Amino acid sequence: MTDPAPRKPERVATHAVVVRTEHLTPHMIRVVLGGEGLEGFDAGPYTDRYVKLLFPAAAGPEGRVPMRTYTIRSWDPVARELAIDFVAHGDEGLAGPWAAAARPGDAMSFFGPGGDYAPSGAYDWHLLVGDESALPAIAAALEAVPDGAPVLAVVEVASAAEEQALTSPGALDLRWVHRDAYPGRAPGDVLVEAVEALTFLPGQPQVFLHGDAGFVRTLRRHVRLDRNVPVTALSASGYWRRGRTEEGWRAEKSDWKAAVARDEEPALRS
Repeated sequence: MTDPAPRKPERVATHAVVVRTEHLTPHMIRVVLGGEGLEGFDAGPYTDRYVKLLFPAAAGPEGRVPMRTYTIRSWDPVARELAIDFVAHGDEGLAGPWAAAARPGDAMSFFGPGGDYAPSGAYDWHLLVGDESALPAIAAALEAVPDGAPVLAVVEVASAAEEQALTSPGALDLRWVHRDAYPGRAPGDVLVEAVEALTFLPGQPQVFLHGDAGFVRTLRRHVRLDRNVPVTALSASGYWRRGRTEEGWRAEKSDWKAAVARDEEPALRS
């Protein structure tokens, strides 16, 4: 008789409350969480660290609580304050409207954190690419780049009004792509063209490429096959997919990862 497979440990949620909110841009809202539930919380060493927020008020008929994955913009262990930035477009979605309506004292629970990327001093320079969904992780990464290290960031946002003042101890070259300047173009298309047209700096880059799954797949293929970036120097993730809820995207993400792997077969054979 074989022993039964060990059960996975049950996840334990962290419970916090809203301390304050701030509109960073017309469509970006920062919610700062705090409270006794964050005592002893460890956000981890990564700049793309994330949590899975729980929304019990939106539970379905079977009682399944929806979760939404969001990047930790910053964590202050002394003040016990966790900042999360939300893209909000009116009543669209679940998390954005919650952030827009959040008030001090409102409860929020979450699982996590997770994450797997941070800028490393082992590389000659750094390339960070993404859209609004990746902007909190890009901002956190820029702040963690080694002093004086060359870093190039290319970020797509809806318009110039959505730009943020980003800083870095590195030698920063920050380039914004505004979707409203290219009417009729699909989101991500101009970002892809901007990255494909880049003149790469000498040496080995560490590449961070996150955001909509469509352009992430295209640009991952580009940096792997055309720029010869090794997979060990690349962090690429489709945070979301246009036209999908998080549940829908989660259900098909394994197929997307398989397609990405097929894209890279020429690089693996070379």
